[in-house]
Amino acid sequence: MKKLLGTFTAALLGGAVALGTYTYFQPDSAYEVRMVEPAAYPTHYEPSRSNAPTARSASRMAPGEAPDFVHAANETLEAVVHVEAMGSQEAQYSNPFYEYFYGQSPRRSMPTLSSGSGVIIDSEGYIVTNNHVIDGADKIRVTMDDNRVFSADLVGTDPTTDIALLKVEETSLPSIPFTNSDDVQVGEWVLAVGNPFNLTSTVTAGIVSAKGRNINIIPERFAIESFIQTDAAVNPGNSGGALVNTEGALVGINTAISTRTGSFEGYSFAVPSNMVSKVVSDLKDYGTVQRAFIGVNIRDMNAQLARELELNLNNGVFVGGLTEGGAAEDAGMEVGDVIIAVNDVPVERTSELQEQIARYRPGDRVNVLVNREGNERNFSLVLRNVQGNTNLINREEVVAARILGAELEQPSLQELQRYGVENGVRIKALDDGKLRREGIREGFIITEITVDEQSFDIDAPSDVAKALEGREDVGVFVKGFYPGGKVRYYAFGL
Repeated sequence: MKKLLGTFTAALLGGAVALGTYTYFQPDSAYEVRMVEPAAYPTHYEPSRSNAPTARSASRMAPGEAPDFVHAANETLEAVVHVEAMGSQEAQYSNPFYEYFYGQSPRRSMPTLSSGSGVIIDSEGYIVTNNHVIDGADKIRVTMDDNRVFSADLVGTDPTTDIALLKVEETSLPSIPFTNSDDVQVGEWVLAVGNPFNLTSTVTAGIVSAKGRNINIIPERFAIESFIQTDAAVNPGNSGGALVNTEGALVGINTAISTRTGSFEGYSFAVPSNMVSKVVSDLKDYGTVQRAFIGVNIRDMNAQLARELELNLNNGVFVGGLTEGGAAEDAGMEVGDVIIAVNDVPVERTSELQEQIARYRPGDRVNVLVNREGNERNFSLVLRNVQGNTNLINREEVVAARILGAELEQPSLQELQRYGVENGVRIKALDDGKLRREGIREGFIITEITVDEQSFDIDAPSDVAKALEGREDVGVFVKGFYPGGKVRYYAFGL
């Protein structure tokens, strides 16, 4: 893929307007990864239509038959919306006069505005968009195709797939049904529906030019990239918009383009609908994505590796290492195995294997077909989470982390006894959230939270969620301590 797009720029299709364009460079790569800013903000925007993959697939045309996109356009235009995300970002401004008398200039908070598209997937108001469109937003606004405007709540995000789920308080909305992206074929006609350059209700057409593309654009540790590549024209503002087949069913969510200029130059990339559907299901049920792992180090098979292994096999995923005690090792897989299918779905490269595993949760059982020294063998694996067990993340932990901007963990009873307390949860990691802004550091143990003069003893992360969830415009007092230190109190507003 790097040879194919090595001279191109892979650009995410939404943007933030504040101090200019945000640019990230990946080491040892010719790619420039950019959040592309929109052109302008008009007064007219877009809407949407269901969830869960359906059996619908694109109709196959007879040779020589001209494609007809009218049906698909009519089915989808009302179900694609315009998404605006308002937020703020701290910036350092240089003021020589101020610095001469007072030292370093203070940091100032500047408003930011991102825009993109979204797809209504449920008549009850659930909307899918890209995470990079709404990342860091304090307020999200959605404009329907009929110009109705709604405030949207953020249900959850998955940065590893660049998918976010929104919810508006409205019912009986038009929506776009999912189709099975595994059935989508290279050469099949597709339509991109969105708001390029804020030109609302825009439809473009092209064909699927490749599947399972990994373009190394998502800067996350466990990023899952297995894009559907098309030549449908996609531009800034299309981020989060729909890629549909000629029946009007959702094939994917438009996410990125290959470009030197920041605009469309030939190829665009969409997150497959099957992956989107699983992410949406997790965000609805848990508020976060339950990511599963099989516990292997992998690389793509190729002709040179096949010669070294003396295998008559050029496709598949080579297992170069096993996680000790992981799902693959426990099932009996070995270094040197070549994975060729998961649950009867063929996998020819690492991106396809990652996409298949990403559809499952820790604790799920999958069948993995491998080629071992020329012979096919089947293994039944129980998938694990990143900690190596089958536990799922509960919603309360996610709520607490989102409100406070912190990852919480429960100290052992022995630890608490050593500190001379009976309860508490420890701050394991901090994001740029309320706790960090108040000067609280990692390692602080929260023992009590008071909200509106009501006190809550904190025994587990779920207690933090119970104390804070649904609260607005209230003061919060946090009591706790650092190991070996005195009791401390912090206050902030929700």
